[in-house]
Amino acid sequence: MSRGARSAAALAGFVLVAGAQLALVLLALGAVLWLLPSTVALRAGVPLSIATFGAAGYATWRALHTRRRLPAGVTVTRDRAPRLWDLVDAAAVAAGVPSPATLAVVADAGVTVGERTRLLGLVGGRRDLYLGLPLLQAWGPDRLSAAVTHELAHYSPRLSRWAPLAYRGRVAVGRVAPRISRRNPAGIALRAWAGLYRRVDAPFSREQELAADRIAAGHAGAEAVAAVLRDLPALAGMQRLFHAEYLGPGWQAGYVPDDVFGGLLRVLAARSAEMAVLRGQEPEPAGPWDTHPPLAERLASLAPPESRDAAGDSDSPDETVELVPDLPQLGRALQDVAYPAGGRTIVTWDECLSIARTAEMEREAEAALATISRAVGAEITGPAQVLDLAADGRLRSAAETLFPGASPGAATDRIIDLLGLMMALAALRSGIVRWRHSWTGAAEVVGVDGAYLNLAELAQAAAEPETVPAVREYLEKIGVDLAAPAGDGGPARPVLGGLINLTVDGARTDMLITDLGLLLVPGLPRGRGPEAKRRLARIAADGVPVTARPEPASTPEPGSRFLPFADVTGVTTLPGRRKGWTIEVRDGDGVTLRPAMDADELLGGWKVWEETVTFLTGTRPVVPAARPPAEGIDEPGAVDARTGS
Repeated sequence: MSRGARSAAALAGFVLVAGAQLALVLLALGAVLWLLPSTVALRAGVPLSIATFGAAGYATWRALHTRRRLPAGVTVTRDRAPRLWDLVDAAAVAAGVPSPATLAVVADAGVTVGERTRLLGLVGGRRDLYLGLPLLQAWGPDRLSAAVTHELAHYSPRLSRWAPLAYRGRVAVGRVAPRISRRNPAGIALRAWAGLYRRVDAPFSREQELAADRIAAGHAGAEAVAAVLRDLPALAGMQRLFHAEYLGPGWQAGYVPDDVFGGLLRVLAARSAEMAVLRGQEPEPAGPWDTHPPLAERLASLAPPESRDAAGDSDSPDETVELVPDLPQLGRALQDVAYPAGGRTIVTWDECLSIARTAEMEREAEAALATISRAVGAEITGPAQVLDLAADGRLRSAAETLFPGASPGAATDRIIDLLGLMMALAALRSGIVRWRHSWTGAAEVVGVDGAYLNLAELAQAAAEPETVPAVREYLEKIGVDLAAPAGDGGPARPVLGGLINLTVDGARTDMLITDLGLLLVPGLPRGRGPEAKRRLARIAADGVPVTARPEPASTPEPGSRFLPFADVTGVTTLPGRRKGWTIEVRDGDGVTLRPAMDADELLGGWKVWEETVTFLTGTRPVVPAARPPAEGIDEPGAVDARTGS
């Protein structure tokens, strides 16, 4: 039996194992009913069947069924992009498969073909092509053609008449098997068979990947395929960097740029050196169900070494052809689908980056001030009071208390770092400095006219008590108001998302998520879900009336509570069918949160909550770590005021 036939047979075994389990339950049920007296069997037959065969059937259905999530994208019709469709049609002919039914442009840097299958891929269906917009931005026709041909070639019967079935099954089983719950009684045999199937299918799937590479090379050229193999992981890595350093901070602060993909294009253009480094790295395996051969093996099967080296080192796109008319407009349409603003404010890239960096500094300063306040036994609320502590020596005593094992030099570095943060915030609040952003590195705080403000030298001087008065005098002279209020956007914070009908420490609660913390509103009784959703929407529309300080300025509903992120020390995810979370709070009892049976969301609340949990479980320093001045700056007095990048 060929490898392809063995793979298809192993796939069919999944359905047979599931059916055999149900048959055994049915036989056992029939035997029990046969042994019972006829009158008892008639009365007990229906409830016993539901309790056994019905339960086993539902458990099997749950084990084998997963909802197929379609990526958010914009459908591109033939009349809108005829050249792009010509490229796809030619790739389909080269692969020996029908053209996909639809073509959608998506946000991720990748190419995938989705097929609407049944019975774990034993029965095929309509195929749809999903093409990443970053590839349309970064690649020319040759590389796009190579990538599309490779994906379509997975369904080509050229390797074996079993190849399309094997690939469909591999995708379906790879999606289903990791999601089979260990508490599912029907999942024991299915998980065991999944391990057997993976071992049987692995040699054929690796062979199929190499065959897809060869088909793509025959159509688009070996150099184009080699470039795609190196570029895809690099583009994906650069997109992750773009999200972490540029898009993510503004998103978390409640803002979204007006041209997300335009910013990604600027990053790709500005960071060619990092792209070259990423191209030279071996991509990490995607997981146990990833059966791609190593990159070196795939490149070796394509072309002679000299041709491979040329393709691998090249970072220039292929010949520019307008495959999609008005690509920027398509990017904006995709942004509305892939990055819906929800409760966020749409601003320019420069505004978004500036607001995000300032908000990060505000949160960092908030946590640092809370820590210093506990150390000195008094409430410290801003830069002016921090300088007061530096002048009378209490700031150094607080640093020695907070870092008992630190050397005098390390304690001084901590003090300088905190003073630099406080003075930079005061200067930003006073409007005498602004952010200067770079698509290649860290943002910097500079004067409004572009001149550098020597905050690093000022912070070093302020660390010595005897020179604090001179620092104060200089700051006042240049217009820095140490008592300027925090720029937290006014008394009402924008709402990023909301969750309705949760249980918080056992009490029904609704929750709104802002960039500064969580507003917990006492919930309404069960059965009043629509009313609760309307009430939370009204509160969200007005904005959450809180400040960056731990205590709310006011509450929209009696009994509401604001939980600032500055007081959260961590989040623990609790196990169970319905997930739960314990939020650890500094100097207080933790908060346990679980969704109720009738839980609902507002403004994409569950996705926002997942982002919030990721943020809260990440590293959020209580006192800012020392940051050296930015490297590569020739002008004197430059300070690297990067936050979170």
